[in-house]
Amino acid sequence: MCGKFTAKASWADIVDHAWSAPSNIGDEDRIVTLRVMNDVPVIVCDGGERTVMAMRWGFPDPRDARRPRPIHARAETIDTTPAFAAAFAGGQRGIVLMNTFNEAPDSGEQHIIDPGEPVGVAFVWRRFEVGGAPLLACVMVTAAANALLGGLPTDRMPAILAPQDWATWLGEADTSAAGIKACLKTVAGARWTMTREERARSTRRARPTISDPAGLF
Repeated sequence: MCGKFTAKASWADIVDHAWSAPSNIGDEDRIVTLRVMNDVPVIVCDGGERTVMAMRWGFPDPRDARRPRPIHARAETIDTTPAFAAAFAGGQRGIVLMNTFNEAPDSGEQHIIDPGEPVGVAFVWRRFEVGGAPLLACVMVTAAANALLGGLPTDRMPAILAPQDWATWLGEADTSAAGIKACLKTVAGARWTMTREERARSTRRARPTISDPAGLF
């Protein structure tokens, strides 16, 4: 499942991006990597206006708010699963822009999926009270994996929204619950690339010697 993705640094604070279709967003920007438990920039519709809000990726575990559980919501049951149904029905739906995203089993080798252009991924979010303080937290919506990802030990992928579906998902269009849920589709036939993520190699320091005492410090 996806637990890491990359995005442009400016997407966290430039609201103009909330009104741009992914293919219209410029390339000149620093790339950042975001993981579960990070604050991610979520495009939401607030009073008829799109804005970007920072939210923690992962709902707080009821037994330990420091643990993220869950971090994903299945598209097929998002309207009936208790943890997500009220947020889905109540318009607490958002979009996170991604350059690339990672896929991997619960443990094992990571693979980087590059759609070739920024994509908008569906999220749902909720407000929580943690230690007497408010917390905005979100989870990624997932759909069935397409043929490319089907070769990995996973059957899920992020639910990527078509640009024409952004308004429906954000609640700007008067659409039924069934119509909103219909936006959550598997992207099939896309010419994406998938590469194995290189793991950073750890360098072991040589044992210090009299001729090379630097290892002593």
